[in-house]
Amino acid sequence: MTATHCPYCALQCGITLEPNLQGNSPEPVSLTGRDFETNGGALCRKGYSAAKLLDHPERLQAPLLRQADGSFAQISWEHALDLVAQKALNIRAESGADALAVFGSGSLTNEKAYQLGKFARLALGTSRIDYNGRFCMSSAAAGTNRAFGLDRGLPFPLADLDGAGMILMLGSNVADTMPPFVRHLAGARDNGGLIVVDPRRSATAKLCADNAGWHLQPTPATDLPLLLGLAHVLVTESLADTCYLAARTNGFDSLRSSLAGWWPERTAQVTGVPAEQIRHTARALAQAASEAKTGGKPVYILTGRGIEQHSNGTDTVTAAINLALLLGLPGTLAGGYGTITGQGNGQGGREHGQKCDQLPGYRKITDPEHRAHVARVWGVDPETIPGPGLPAVELLDALGTPTGPRMMMIHGANPVISAPDASRVIQALSRLDFLVVCDFFLSETAAQADLVLPVLQWAEEEGSMTNLEGRILRRRAALAAPENARNELWILSQLAQRLNAPGRFSPDAQEVFEELKLASAGGLADYSGVRWDDLDAGAAIYWPCPAGTEVRAERGIRNGTPRLFLDGFAHEDQHAVLVPVVFQPAPRKNNSSVSLVTGRLLEHYQSGAQTRRVPELAQAAPEPRLEIHPTTALAHQIAQGQKVVISNERGAVTARALLTVDARLDTVFLPFHYPTSGTANLLTEAKVDPHSRMPEFKHAHVSLSAVKEEQ
Repeated sequence: MTATHCPYCALQCGITLEPNLQGNSPEPVSLTGRDFETNGGALCRKGYSAAKLLDHPERLQAPLLRQADGSFAQISWEHALDLVAQKALNIRAESGADALAVFGSGSLTNEKAYQLGKFARLALGTSRIDYNGRFCMSSAAAGTNRAFGLDRGLPFPLADLDGAGMILMLGSNVADTMPPFVRHLAGARDNGGLIVVDPRRSATAKLCADNAGWHLQPTPATDLPLLLGLAHVLVTESLADTCYLAARTNGFDSLRSSLAGWWPERTAQVTGVPAEQIRHTARALAQAASEAKTGGKPVYILTGRGIEQHSNGTDTVTAAINLALLLGLPGTLAGGYGTITGQGNGQGGREHGQKCDQLPGYRKITDPEHRAHVARVWGVDPETIPGPGLPAVELLDALGTPTGPRMMMIHGANPVISAPDASRVIQALSRLDFLVVCDFFLSETAAQADLVLPVLQWAEEEGSMTNLEGRILRRRAALAAPENARNELWILSQLAQRLNAPGRFSPDAQEVFEELKLASAGGLADYSGVRWDDLDAGAAIYWPCPAGTEVRAERGIRNGTPRLFLDGFAHEDQHAVLVPVVFQPAPRKNNSSVSLVTGRLLEHYQSGAQTRRVPELAQAAPEPRLEIHPTTALAHQIAQGQKVVISNERGAVTARALLTVDARLDTVFLPFHYPTSGTANLLTEAKVDPHSRMPEFKHAHVSLSAVKEEQ
């Protein structure tokens, strides 16, 4: 039996795998939930069915090379690796190193994320690397960095939420996206203190029913003014914790001035949330926070992609942090602020060098001391390491342009489905001279490639992951991989040899982890005190964990830094920064359009490349459903179950109508898991946040038209 973790979201639920040696089971391993803090033995339907993908008939079994007629043919690994290396060498010689690009993923293990960043900068010599976490956590990271000086999704253990008296959750539908999370909301619900902010009456919003809390339902893209309105009430009614603000923060006077214009009645006009509901929420938060500091139950503010995936996402996160600081919560045992990481290794994937502006350990690629430290570990001159590159949207836009990359390697990502303005991404990929995709299925992006390299799945590889609370976990292999699939560490090692790269590129996960520790030592995300053997023993270790930290692998013992900021924030003066932010509404395109909100379904994960291949998940949600209010549907002459074309200047998508009063009159909801004419991101805009470079995923103006189907 093998103790490991679910391959999907950042909860990293504990699971146990046991090989089915008798051959009487449809899966190669049996999968059961394991008693682990994030899930308590429970799993969602995605987790329970994950083993069905391990020997799926569509599993890639050998490298595939595109032929002159557009088809794929199997080739040997030797041929494939030689071809990649030769293409890279030729293009680099002709157009320079930045003509080569790498696109990574928040699903890669810590070791693969680290080695991929190192490979891009040393073996290829390019600055052109970024990853799909830019589409997920970048606004949260930018907001927490400027407020606290450090970015960790939850700066406290997830289990701390169990004892909460009140939780304000903005832009996250955990009941569908990570169902085992809901168990951690039980305390707040029992206390009548769960407050959910969402334009939809989502499954999570419904948890507020029966006096468990309340639901605020703002107009899409108005979370920022709602937060400003809540903060205004705290300040004008003298409910802010002025002692905390004076002792632990900077910037209160500027923030107070910036909130003057957001009285509840004005906020209500912009957001659609009644003024009295705004006052009630602010007062309830203040009362609960005050009680928490005198022995009561803690109070937490949590954010998710719903408020972050906007062109003002960083400012919205900042407004949520400002609210938490006004309540005196961060860095105390009375509660705090946290953001809910989405992808399986969304936390670890952004710490170790996949981002275009970062080196391992959250080091800045522009800082000479940071560059020197990493260069020493890599055994190269600091000048060898390229400078900052392009964030994801700009990187994808640049592909195949006269000064942009001519070749790209994609690892664990499916941007044809997951990137904004998807038709433009498909065009950009088609402009490349050579596209290499590493995957275990022929995803929609792999189908565009010149060369597809088959890689291992989660139950076939060793490594580590870092979950949404900053806890470092062991991923363990439970069965042998298919004969011709390869670990990406091996692929990168083989390519590095062919490219005569400086430094060492080990194919062994534990060896790479030991190097990662050295590279992170002294950084904000310091893993240097984490021992592989302690992870194997099940020790609960949270970064930062500097060298010399005593670690005990005992149940109930938390090692490293489970709770950040108790002794001060990560800025030089140890104070948090209150940053005033401004709301600038986007103009409506026309009076007949409605607002489109995109998101996830219970049955599917991310681009759906995996879950759409699981029969019971595909049968439960086989095609995109457009959630629309019955009144809105009537105005557009749309009937239940009828096909609808959703369109704007960027594209058109077809989905079946699902009439529901859970939708706002002015808003429709579309999941983003589906390919071809069902791809929701054909409609989303590549406009990005100026701080995080996060695209505008969560709001677009669209027109609706019913499709007349033949009887």
